[in-house]
Amino acid sequence: MAAAVALRQVHKRYRVYRERYRSLKEILMHRRLGEWEDHWVLRGIDLDIERGEMLGIIGANGAGKSTTLKLISRILVPDRGQIEVAGRVSGLLELGAGFQPEYTGRENVFLNASLLGLTRGQIADRLPAIVAFAELEDAIDTPLRTYSSGMYMRLGFSVAVHSSPEILVVDEVLAVGDEAFQHKCLDWIEGFRRQGGTIVLVSHDLGTVRQMCDRVAWIEGGRLRQVGTAADVVDAYVDSVREEESRTEPDAASGTDRPAIELGHVRLLDRAGHAVDSIEAGADLTVEIPYRVHRTVTEPVFGVAIHRGDGLYVYGTNTSVDGVGLGRLAGQGALRLSFPALDLLSGTYRVTVSILGSARPGAPVVDSHYQRYTFRARSAKGDQGLVRLDHEWEVGQPAKERKAAAG
Repeated sequence: MAAAVALRQVHKRYRVYRERYRSLKEILMHRRLGEWEDHWVLRGIDLDIERGEMLGIIGANGAGKSTTLKLISRILVPDRGQIEVAGRVSGLLELGAGFQPEYTGRENVFLNASLLGLTRGQIADRLPAIVAFAELEDAIDTPLRTYSSGMYMRLGFSVAVHSSPEILVVDEVLAVGDEAFQHKCLDWIEGFRRQGGTIVLVSHDLGTVRQMCDRVAWIEGGRLRQVGTAADVVDAYVDSVREEESRTEPDAASGTDRPAIELGHVRLLDRAGHAVDSIEAGADLTVEIPYRVHRTVTEPVFGVAIHRGDGLYVYGTNTSVDGVGLGRLAGQGALRLSFPALDLLSGTYRVTVSILGSARPGAPVVDSHYQRYTFRARSAKGDQGLVRLDHEWEVGQPAKERKAAAG
C-alpha cells in the first residue's frame, strides 16, 4: 500500500438509546435490547494519508473528526467500509488513558506502554528516556493521584511518543504542560516528521493547522467536503463559517430599535477607486466605510481591524487613536481608510469595521461588521510569515572583525 493510511467508503454509527430494557423478560417480550436511533457520524469517507505527511482534520463539533482518529487508531471499527493502516500507530487522543491513580508513575509507565504494544523489556530500556522527557525524575515513584494535571499530561505524552510510532494521531492535545514543555513537544513532532513519520492532527486551532500541516481534510456532517493544501482548505472553512454566521445575524436595519448610526456596505478599493477582492503584496488598499445617522451623534469612533484567514490578528486602528475628530454627525456619509503600501504576504485576510459610541474605555459597540469583508494578497516572492519587512543582505566580515581591521 502506497499510503500510510487509506480509508475506503468508511461509515460509522453510534446507537443512541431512548430506552434500554433491563430485565430478561423485557428483552424477550420486545425481542430487542431497547429502543434506539442510529446516528451516522461518518458517511462514506474516502481518504488517503501519504507516508511522511502531516494531515490536519478540521470541522465543526460533532462533524466526525475525533471518530476518524479513533478508527485509524483501531479503538473503533467501521460499520461499513475498510481502513488500511501500514505501520505502528500511537494515539495522543486522551493523554493518560488507562493510567491508574493509585499506581506510581513508574508502574503506570509499564501499564500504559504495554497497552501501546511494547514488551516489558522494551519499556525497561526506554524508561529513563520517558522519565527524563516528562521531567518527572523526582516524582516517578510517587502515586499518580499526587500529580498535578500538568505532570499527568507530560507523562502521558512521553509514554506515547516513546512507543516507536510510525503514524501519530493527535487530537487537541498539543497544549500540554507549561510553555517550555510545549516547545519540547513541538520540537519532538518536527523531528518525527523529518524522520519520515506520518501525523494526523485534529484541532480547532486553525493557526496551528495552517502552519504545521501539509494538507487538510474538512469533514462536515460526517462527509468529506474538501481536501487540499492547508491554506486553501482552512480559508474555505473559515469562509463557510463566516457565511453561516452572517445568515444568522439579525438585520439591524429591519428592527424597530435602529442604532443611532449604522454601517452601510463597506468596499475595498484599489488606488484607482475600483472595488477589489485581491491585491499584489505592497499595493494600495482603501477601506471605504459608508454610514447612515438615524439620530445625531457626537464623536463616534470608527475602527478597522484586519485578521488573517485563520483568525490571527494582523492590525487594528480607529479614528480616536489616530487623532481624527468627527464632531457631530448627521445624515449619511463615508470615511476612507487608506493603506498606501499593504505589504502582506500571500493569504486570505478579513476586514472588520465597527462603530463605538465614544472614545471612552468600555464604550458600547453601536454597529459592527465582524470579519465580513475578504481580500486575498498575492506575493510572487518565496519569503514566509505575515508581512514583508524591509531588509537587505551584505556579504563580508563580521562587524567585530571589520572594526578591528579598521583600527
